Amino acid sequence: MNIDLFIRRSLSIFAITAAAFVGHLPAVSAKTDAPILVLNSLNADVSVIDPKTWTEIKRVPVGKEPHHLYLTPDEKSVMVANAEGDSITFLDPMTAQVQQTMTGIVDPYHLRFSPDMKWFVTAANRLNHVDIYTWDNKGGTFKLNLVKRIPAGKTPSHIAIDSKSKIAYISLQDSHELTAIELATQKRLWTVKVGKTPADLYLTPDDKTLLIGLTGAAEVEAYDVSNGKAVLKTRIPTGKGAHAFRSQGDKRHVFVSNRSANTISRIDWKTLKVVDTYRTPAGPDCMEMMADGKTLLVTTRWAGKLSVIDLEKKAVVKQIPVGKSPHGVWTLNHASRD
Repeated sequence: MNIDLFIRRSLSIFAITAAAFVGHLPAVSAKTDAPILVLNSLNADVSVIDPKTWTEIKRVPVGKEPHHLYLTPDEKSVMVANAEGDSITFLDPMTAQVQQTMTGIVDPYHLRFSPDMKWFVTAANRLNHVDIYTWDNKGGTFKLNLVKRIPAGKTPSHIAIDSKSKIAYISLQDSHELTAIELATQKRLWTVKVGKTPADLYLTPDDKTLLIGLTGAAEVEAYDVSNGKAVLKTRIPTGKGAHAFRSQGDKRHVFVSNRSANTISRIDWKTLKVVDTYRTPAGPDCMEMMADGKTLLVTTRWAGKLSVIDLEKKAVVKQIPVGKSPHGVWTLNHASRD
């Protein structure tokens, strides 16, 4: 082969390969640059935090009492559930710009998509019911279709859905109960009494063990839900006001915030033991694990701040002022939910 032709072809192949490689870089960079979103429940807005400067760069008005948020199935929008505003605000996960506001969604305190993305479930914290929707995104317009409204006990709080998209588990905060609903039939399967003031739920990736944070106690209850019912396995002492969960993303550990004890416990969900404790001031609440596997974000509810925990140092290394009563926190640059 002519050596000049060989060199030109080799350079062309290299250029194409390099271009393809570079073509992937913006997506990686984009995730790293993705802002951190904090829901300020008593301000009806969202703090947008730059992850490089660790400063609040703007506030985005949403509806009244935003508490929790969730990514849409196409990953193009973050849904902010405005509980008392009876609405859901859609934000661009990269710019935090408002894309649309969906009204008529009654009291969406907590929200979850089923893993197969067929069902969308909300817990109406103040109105004592659970809503089950289907959804479609035809023509670029996201629409929810209410299938059934199911009366629940007092103060439905948090939702967990199994990996097969068959069962939704809901904590009933002021009834001190846990209930299970079959999504396909929208029928309640069972309801059991649990500890005092159950809040967030964490279902292990194998669908066998359901953890419940007991905000009215100082522990997490672990239930075996593998055989169509809930059987108490053990109680895990954590700290007063056990409330919200976030997996570490390593398929082994999950964090729980102890809101009254001002600590976060790291639980090995295979042994059901606490293996680490982190001190966090002023009412730690919702958490987000960043993709680096070293940085845990936690909303500091009573101080109006976002706290940043370095897991290797086991210490709060930054606190960023946000709005009043910060609750949900989320970034596209997050670790796995497993």
